[in-house]
Amino acid sequence: MDLQLKGKKALVLGGSHGFGRAVALRLGQEGAQCAIVSRHEESIRQAAQQLQEQTGATYFPLVGDTTDAASIRQVVDQAAQQLGGLEILVNSAARPSGDLPEDFEHVDEALILHDFEEKFLGTLRAARAAARYMQQAGWGRIVTVGGLTARTAGSVSAGARNAALVHLTRTMASALGRYNITANVVHPSTSVTETLRERLARGAAATGESVDALIETAARQNALGRLITADEIADVILFLCSPRSVAITGESISVGGGTGTGVYY
Repeated sequence: MDLQLKGKKALVLGGSHGFGRAVALRLGQEGAQCAIVSRHEESIRQAAQQLQEQTGATYFPLVGDTTDAASIRQVVDQAAQQLGGLEILVNSAARPSGDLPEDFEHVDEALILHDFEEKFLGTLRAARAAARYMQQAGWGRIVTVGGLTARTAGSVSAGARNAALVHLTRTMASALGRYNITANVVHPSTSVTETLRERLARGAAATGESVDALIETAARQNALGRLITADEIADVILFLCSPRSVAITGESISVGGGTGTGVYY
C-alpha cells in the first residue's frame, strides 16, 4: 500500500531514540521530509546523520525541550521554516516509565508535575504551534505516543499523564477536524528499544531478578507471547500519519501485542 507520504513535511519530538527514531526512519523511507528534536544537541545530530545514511533522506536536527513553552514554539517554527511548512507532528518525547517509584505510597509529587509538564503540556504546546501550519496546508496529522499504563492501575504518574493524553487527543480531534487535521494517540506496552535492557537492568537491581527474567515476564503479558519492537509500533504510527488514515481521529489505539485482558468498546 502506498501511504502517500512522499514529500510530506514531518516533525518528530523525541527523534533521537526509541519510538521517535523508529518513526523518523520509516518517514524517511517513505519519502517524507523530516525534522527531529531532542534536548541534547550531540545525540540529535548523530541520529540525523545515521538516519540519513540509512534512508538517503535529509533530516533536520533541532534542539528543544517540551517543558519549555518558548523552546517548543521556536522549534516548531524552525522545523516549518526548514521544511517549507509542516503537516505531520509526532509527539514521542517523554521520560520512560519504570525508572522511579510511581506507586501510590511512594510516588514523588515532583515527578507527577514533571511528567505532566513534559508530556501533557509538551504535547499541547507542540500541537497548538504546529496546528497553525497544518491549517495553512489544509491538511495535518498529530500522533502522540502514550502508554498502556493509561488503562491499568498502579502507576500514579505515567498512568495519569497517559490517561490525560487520551482526553487531550479527543479534544484536539474535535477542534481541528474541520481543517482536515486528525489527532490520535497510541499506547505501547513494554517494547524492544535501544534502551530496554538498560532500563530493565535498573529494575533487576532493585528486585534481585535477572534482566532476562523481567523480559520473559513482560512478554507473557501479551497475547503474542513476545515483546513488540519499536519498528512495529512505528508502522502503526506511520499509517496514522498518512492520508490513508483519514477515517481515524480522536482515538487511543493499543499497540502492545494484546497486553492485558480489559475489553474496550
